[in-house]
Amino acid sequence: MRTFRSAQDWLDAEGETLGTSDWVEVTQDMVNKFADATGDHQWIHVDVERAKRESPFGGPIAHGFLTLSLIPMLSWQVFTSEGAKMGVNYGSNKVRFMSPVPVGSKVRDTLVLTEAKLVRVAVQTIVTHTIEIDGAEKPACIAEGVSLIYY
Repeated sequence: MRTFRSAQDWLDAEGETLGTSDWVEVTQDMVNKFADATGDHQWIHVDVERAKRESPFGGPIAHGFLTLSLIPMLSWQVFTSEGAKMGVNYGSNKVRFMSPVPVGSKVRDTLVLTEAKLVRVAVQTIVTHTIEIDGAEKPACIAEGVSLIYY
């Protein structure tokens, strides 16, 4: 696991691959809970039998935004910020859902620190996340996450 102890550590690491998380299985229970939390109960996600019959994916798939929402959990497997007062999500520059994530598949995240700069009293980072699906040619999602880290 990569440990950042100061703003300068972040600045010095710009351009580096920070690492890759462990594989995490995307379960139907996760998909159902995400559907309940967001109100998105589209049948391709939550109706297993219909998805098996009618979906071009051969079964239910995770919501794209569920895949995106795994980034914080997967990121904390890769790095930590010791001594930081706090870190906040500042947004996303770009998010693309390249491939559907079938329920039951495993995903992991590879993080690249694309940019780090000082802004006022924080370090602004842009991390490019590539979320892979175990055994798939194309990634599920590529997203640029923007964060502010206060020391």
